Amino acid sequence: MIVAMAPGTQAQLQEAAWAGLMRAAQAGDAHSYEQLLRAIVPFIRSLARRYSRGATAAEDVVQDVLLCVHRVRHTWDPARPFCPWLAAIAARRGIDRIRRDARISRHELNDEAAYETFAAPATNNETGALRAAEQIEPLLAALPERQRQALEATKLRGLSLAQAAEESGQSVAALKVNVHRAVKSLRRLLGNDG
Repeated sequence: MIVAMAPGTQAQLQEAAWAGLMRAAQAGDAHSYEQLLRAIVPFIRSLARRYSRGATAAEDVVQDVLLCVHRVRHTWDPARPFCPWLAAIAARRGIDRIRRDARISRHELNDEAAYETFAAPATNNETGALRAAEQIEPLLAALPERQRQALEATKLRGLSLAQAAEESGQSVAALKVNVHRAVKSLRRLLGNDG
């Protein structure tokens, strides 16, 4: 014999079950928290579809809601119903998604027929870097020794000011001055006095 439950009774049982899992999760029960998250996904998904066009967008909202629930789970008051709290979070995340999509659509154009472009394989080789190094060597050689060392250490080798100062024996302030003068000298040598 099958006994049919009234829809209100089923919702009340669901509320009680989820509230119990959330209470246990707030007390630190990881297993209850995992059960709760698995149980609420279909409910969240049904709410997310109201705010999304397409399954992918709805799943993005579901993920946003789950992350939000995780971040704010401590704010749920066990004396209050769980489902309205969860529904409010889902509604806010869904509305945020609509707003974000509207902002993006105002500035971007989705063209499915557009071709994706890729750099030619020749652009990812070392010859450009070698050519640049060959061209800059004479310019660096024209700089005074302290300026050249400061520029090479900070700009070419990527050392921090403190590391370059320690390596060169200069103070950080002197190193900054030498880098500035080196850049200015290079601009002058290149004819870019700016």
